[in-house]
Amino acid sequence: MYKKKQKLIILVFVVISFIIISYSNTTLGRVLRYGPANVNHYKAFPYSEFFNEEPLFKFGENNLESVVKSRFAEAKYGNKVVGDLDQFLEKTDTTSFIVIYKDNIIFERYYNGYTRESTVTSFSVAKSFVSALIGIAIEEGYIKSLNDPITDYLPELKERDIRFSEIKIIDLLHMSSGLGYKEPPDDIHTYYAPDLRKLALEKIKIEENPGENFLYNNYNPLLLGMIIERATNSSVSEYMEEKIWKQTGMEFKGSWSVDANNFEKMESGINCKAIDFAKFGRLYLRKGNWNGKQLIPSGWIVASTAPYFPDDKKYYPEKIFFRDYRGYYSLMWWGIQREDSSYDFYAAGNHGQYIYVSPDKELIIVRNGISYGKDMDADNINWWPIVFYQFANQFPSEK
Repeated sequence: MYKKKQKLIILVFVVISFIIISYSNTTLGRVLRYGPANVNHYKAFPYSEFFNEEPLFKFGENNLESVVKSRFAEAKYGNKVVGDLDQFLEKTDTTSFIVIYKDNIIFERYYNGYTRESTVTSFSVAKSFVSALIGIAIEEGYIKSLNDPITDYLPELKERDIRFSEIKIIDLLHMSSGLGYKEPPDDIHTYYAPDLRKLALEKIKIEENPGENFLYNNYNPLLLGMIIERATNSSVSEYMEEKIWKQTGMEFKGSWSVDANNFEKMESGINCKAIDFAKFGRLYLRKGNWNGKQLIPSGWIVASTAPYFPDDKKYYPEKIFFRDYRGYYSLMWWGIQREDSSYDFYAAGNHGQYIYVSPDKELIIVRNGISYGKDMDADNINWWPIVFYQFANQFPSEK
C-alpha cells in the first residue's frame, strides 16, 4: 500500500512539474507547449503583422489545366512518376499549388481542407526574404557592403572572440560562416528559444574559417536579422512591410512569428496566403522590378540566385542534390543549373514549402504542404524541386 501511494505521489509530482515547465518561458517549456514544428505554429507563436496597400496586384488567368497535368504526369521522383496530378498532390499532403506562366495563373488548386484564403507558413522560405531585405538595405546605404565584417554591426561578438571580425555578411548569406551547427539540438534552440538575439550572440562558436565550407545554419539568419535592425533602426517586420509588402500589391496582410522578445524568427515564420508568396517569386523573376519600379537592385537578384560553385570541390557536402543535379546555394536561394548554363532557383522551407522560379521559362510555382509527402523527402534528397525542374524543362525558353 505504501509503495503504491509513493508511486502515485511521484507520478503527480512529475505531471505537475511537466505542466509548470511547459508553461515556463524557456526553450524546454516552449518545446513542450508548442510541440514539434508544424504548419499550424503560426497560430501558436506570437507574431508581428505587416500590412498591404492599394493598388492590389492580381495575376491574369489562363486555364491550362490539361497542359499542366500532362507535363507533370511523367515527372520522376526516385523510381516513381507523378501520374495524376490531383491525386498526387492530395496524397503528398499538399495544401496549395499554384503555377504561373507569363504572369497568368494557369493552375491553382487547394487540397486537404485548405482554400485560397488559408494562411500558410514559410519555414525557411523566410531566409530568401531576409536576403532581399539585406540587398535593399545595402542599396539604401544602411549597410555599406556585403563584405562588411559582421562585427561592424554586432561589436559584442568581437569582444567574445576576435575571429568573429573575419566573418563577413556574405558568409552568413552563403551559409559558409564557419559557425558551428549541429542537428537536432541547434534546430531546437533556433526555433524555440525565447530570446533569439541572446541565443545568437552568446551561444554561437566558430569552428572553422569562413568561406571554406557550406553548412546550413540557422544562426546565420538570426545574425542577419539583428544587422537589419541595427542598420535600419526599425524592426525586420516594419522594414519588410515598407520595402516589399506594400510595394508589390499583396492581396492580404501577412505576419512574422516572433520570440518572447518580439524579435522575428528569422530562420522561419513568415505567414501569409500562397498567392502572395507567388508575388515574391514574380519580383525575383523580374529581377527586382515591380511594374516599372526597381524595388531590389537587379544585380542583387542575379548575385542571389545565379549558380555559385566555388573552386573548392569539397565546398558542398557529398549529397545527390549537389553531385547529380548541378544544385547550388547562393545568397539564401537554392538553384539548379542546366547543361546550357541557364538555371532555375527557389526558396525552400521545412515540410515542403516552395517558391520556385524558372526565369528562362517565365514560370513560377508555389507549393505549400503539411509535410513533404510520402517519398518526396527520401534517398537523402528533397524531390519537389527536381519535379518542378522537369516540368519547367518542357516549356520553351523565352530568352
